Amino acid sequence: MRIILHVDLDAFFPSVEAREHPELKGKAIVVGADPKEGRGRGVVSSASYEARRHGVHSAMPITRAWKLCPDCVYLRPHFDLYIRASNGIMRILKSHAERFEQAGIDEAYLDVSKTVKDFDGAQVLAKDIMEEVLDKEKLTCSVGVAPNKLVAKIASDYRKPCGLTVVREEDVRGFLSPLDLRKLLGVGPRTEARLKELKLETVGDLAALSPEVLRRLLGVWGTRLHEYSQGLDSSEVVEGYETKSIGREVTFEQDADDGEMVLGVLEELAEVVHKELIDNAFRFKTITVKVRYQHFETHTRSKSLLFSTDDLDILRNSAKRLIAPHLRGRRIRLIGLRVSTLLRR
Repeated sequence: MRIILHVDLDAFFPSVEAREHPELKGKAIVVGADPKEGRGRGVVSSASYEARRHGVHSAMPITRAWKLCPDCVYLRPHFDLYIRASNGIMRILKSHAERFEQAGIDEAYLDVSKTVKDFDGAQVLAKDIMEEVLDKEKLTCSVGVAPNKLVAKIASDYRKPCGLTVVREEDVRGFLSPLDLRKLLGVGPRTEARLKELKLETVGDLAALSPEVLRRLLGVWGTRLHEYSQGLDSSEVVEGYETKSIGREVTFEQDADDGEMVLGVLEELAEVVHKELIDNAFRFKTITVKVRYQHFETHTRSKSLLFSTDDLDILRNSAKRLIAPHLRGRRIRLIGLRVSTLLRR
């Protein structure tokens, strides 16, 4: 029997800001680009739960966030603070796990199969972890406990913020069945639209469908998606995973034809990618930009440097030059930025 914990920090960037500045506690905080009274460029990196109640969410254009909540507190990211807080929390989590996998600056998987006897013991351990993180780092987290990584991650999001959800093996199907399709790993807007053409609304609807139908609709991915809908996932918690690339993408709520706005979003993506590079002590040599137009036509352009670097200006300026030919009048649905050929500093 496997017992996996997924620990996810609650609204991590805004929560760190409120910890450092107590006068912000309880306020609607948006971390990201400068809105410049509704004329700013770029996107929301993260939003507090108070801001989310106004409809603001991560990856949203900052101009849209301003329209929804002009009274929110808007802050530029302070990655040095976030990285320091993350490092402290990850040390706490790692001390409780037989195997530990950091999945991002604000989330991690813990394999505690040999640390606890059963799911009751895992529930006690999860509560202890939540209390220790709050006591030592003054931040809250949510925890999902399940027989595998897939279900644990979904469970950690089930009762946010500061939530604990335990899904025992015999309860997996019942837990997943009523959830919206988008809760399932790998179901984005495009896949959701194709599934809804088949009158599917929930994970249970997907699980009841013949895997052959999904295979015809989505190819090999359809088979994997059917397994996920059954709560099946054999992936291991991997400590020494080798990162081959780091990237981020943003899908615009409305197809964009404002080149300046797109460049602003690209700058934000560069900052997020750069933060992850620094957090993991990487340098990069190859930069790739991705552009998807309104009818899903997709293009990528890459450039390899003669040297490895972790310089933000080089990343940002190179990305702008790569994307420039794609900003000539066509409406853009998605942009992405990725760095690869990574070397440890």
